[in-house]
Amino acid sequence: MNVLVTGGAGFIGSHLVERLLGKGHRVVALDNFNDYYDPAIKRRNLDEARQGSLKGDLEVVEGDLRDRDVLFQLLSEEPFELVHHLAAMAGVRASIERPALYLDVNIQGTMNLLEAAVANGAPPVVFASSSSVYGGSPHVPFSEDDPVNRPISPYAASKKSAELICHTFHHLYGLDITCLRFFTVYGPRQRPEMAIHHFARRMSEGRAVPMFGDGSTARDYTYVDDVVDGTMAAAEHCGGYKIYNLGNSSPVALKELIERLGSALGIEPIIEQQPLPPGDVEQTWADISRAGAELGYKPKVGLEEGLRRFVDWFRARNT
Repeated sequence: MNVLVTGGAGFIGSHLVERLLGKGHRVVALDNFNDYYDPAIKRRNLDEARQGSLKGDLEVVEGDLRDRDVLFQLLSEEPFELVHHLAAMAGVRASIERPALYLDVNIQGTMNLLEAAVANGAPPVVFASSSSVYGGSPHVPFSEDDPVNRPISPYAASKKSAELICHTFHHLYGLDITCLRFFTVYGPRQRPEMAIHHFARRMSEGRAVPMFGDGSTARDYTYVDDVVDGTMAAAEHCGGYKIYNLGNSSPVALKELIERLGSALGIEPIIEQQPLPPGDVEQTWADISRAGAELGYKPKVGLEEGLRRFVDWFRARNT
């Protein structure tokens, strides 16, 4: 199968590329290698993805979702049978500082990609959305049928808007699209500013770890291999317009996470309490019953094992 993965050099994208290559597929990874974090990290992600698979064929294309010419040329030249759309500007807090950029990339960029797909054979699309769309909803666990019309960050608003655009293209053109709401994904290759990676680096350097609020905010931490399992299953079942949560359905408080990460590192964390930043939600918690019933999705990696694997990778990369 010939597969396009946008954002293929990123954290989740590179793991998905590696899995697809392992299945013997030809993969084109589209990425603009922007400087949100060091582009060299993203190139190393793809190097690891290549090394992790002895099968398949990988081509890397450097290009931006906002460049319609790049997208239309790429999809006209390649007979893609499937598109995994993971490219986006990520991060809740950064989106508050640069909202226009987030809306441009995540909304306009998604529409450009869907237009190019419709014009060139209309391959099925699996779109990476986010648990951020649930906003500050007090009703847990979060279900795909919950109202999500009150986002509390530009990032969340951009992801919900992109889901709506996906539905519009399904309705108008019959494009098969599945939207996946990822819940706090972690593991090897995690972006350096994300909590677990950021905390691990600070602990290893003997610096204090920022604990926002009183440490009671909770996240549904989901190991990257489980998310890739769900993404692959979603592609196999892609038909019509569907939305699925991909989480672990087991939220962990921030204070507990810091303690357990410290234990995995063999370091006693130094905690620096800070105010809760704007845009952050109190908790996330995925209802994964729909993904379980329709995709056979069942997370396999618990937090203790996931942190151990992350720490092994972290130490290997930093020694």
